[in-house]
Amino acid sequence: MTAFDTAVQTWVVHIAASSFVFTHTVHAIADFNFTKGVVPLAILCAMWFQPGEAQQWRRETVVAILCAGLLAFLLGRLFALTLPFRLRPLYDPSIHLSFPLADKTGEGMRLWSSFPSDHASLWMAIAVGIFLVWRWIGVLAIVHCVFFVCLPRVYLGLHYPTDVIGGAAIGAVCAWLLSRAPIRTRFAPFFVRFMEYRPAAGYMLAFLFFFELATMFDEPRYLATLIIKQLHQGGFH
Repeated sequence: MTAFDTAVQTWVVHIAASSFVFTHTVHAIADFNFTKGVVPLAILCAMWFQPGEAQQWRRETVVAILCAGLLAFLLGRLFALTLPFRLRPLYDPSIHLSFPLADKTGEGMRLWSSFPSDHASLWMAIAVGIFLVWRWIGVLAIVHCVFFVCLPRVYLGLHYPTDVIGGAAIGAVCAWLLSRAPIRTRFAPFFVRFMEYRPAAGYMLAFLFFFELATMFDEPRYLATLIIKQLHQGGFH
């Protein structure tokens, strides 16, 4: 834990530690899929159906943004698995902080490394992607990501500040990179054409993908956690 982490985490935890309403509100925000990802994904839907001369470009960019979000999420998990393990602050007694509602968090994430935050990676990628198309709405999306995704996870002890900063940086770079014309035009037009010529199959698959993205692949992650837990306990019986 760096001095920066210590200073920010201590300030965030103590800023409203005595407020019952604030604490439970933050916990709900961190838990609810609606407050994390449904709203930004709804903005992408509006972007997709926005008419006008630049519709083709917007639709290609929406595809690029979604791919950037998925890539950022996967990179976040890859870095968490390959970089040195970092215990989440919630489970680390050496930092001497009492996190609110620690008893409601459970032990499920103890085996997952804290750095980087895959939540910050995914939703900052989506927010920055929105910013690249719709500036003012994109600014609101970035602010939403900071206050509804990143800070609640620091406040509840799920991540250190540098975890969410690192994750957000991964997401921002992925969004910028995949939305660049030399890269975007290599894959995005294919998906746009597929949606135009096979709308029934296309929108069905899009709905399923949006659902998994909005829930951050909770069910596959839950299964992975069970498998890892069994492996740590000595295998299946």
